[in-house]
Amino acid sequence: MSLKNQLDAPHVEGEVSPSARRTPVQSRSQHTVQRVLDAASSLLEQMPLADVTTTRIAAEAGLSIGALYRFFPDKQTIIDAIAVRHVEQFRASLEDSVMKVLERELANLESFDPALVLDSVVDAYIIYLDAHPDFRTISFGRYISAATKERQASPSVGLPALLKNFMLQRLGIPNTPELDRMLRVVSEAGERLIAYAYEQPTREDRDRVISEMKRMLASYLFPSDAASQQL
Repeated sequence: MSLKNQLDAPHVEGEVSPSARRTPVQSRSQHTVQRVLDAASSLLEQMPLADVTTTRIAAEAGLSIGALYRFFPDKQTIIDAIAVRHVEQFRASLEDSVMKVLERELANLESFDPALVLDSVVDAYIIYLDAHPDFRTISFGRYISAATKERQASPSVGLPALLKNFMLQRLGIPNTPELDRMLRVVSEAGERLIAYAYEQPTREDRDRVISEMKRMLASYLFPSDAASQQL
């Protein structure tokens, strides 16, 4: 399976939950939903999340509060929808920023370092976080709902699926519950350590934490490769 096919594996759905919000069908409704999400993202870049209310979001979007509630019953569903949108945008950006480089590297699998996949995805993610402060706010504050986070972090969907499919298809690692657990640990540890990295006083300190995180997670996922590099 090519890396592009791995990236196109099942991923987080475009809707947060059919029961949580109304799904827009007509283009006008879809436009309204995007106006709400754009307005909320803009406010998240200007003020703390606690100050971002549905009333403020509606006003920023130029909508009545009733129009907002047609599609979003509360602020949580808006936050979750922003998270889903960012995950989908980041997945799409990986095609240009990571996939082409990795496809060339994978031409010689015998000399390919599997940790490069993890490093490349993390580096691209940091670039994305730098460019989207609204996503940093909701991710680092752990404001995304458990259900939406599960769709993002599960080894069968979301970004961890990229690593899982690579390990199954390219490295021949068995598909076991233990592998899923390892990928969940990597996802959770990575999320918390990246948030910790952004708390550092300088960018140099931040980058040092991220570098240590990548080394730690790579040695956990690919222990034999990490050990051979230290010999």
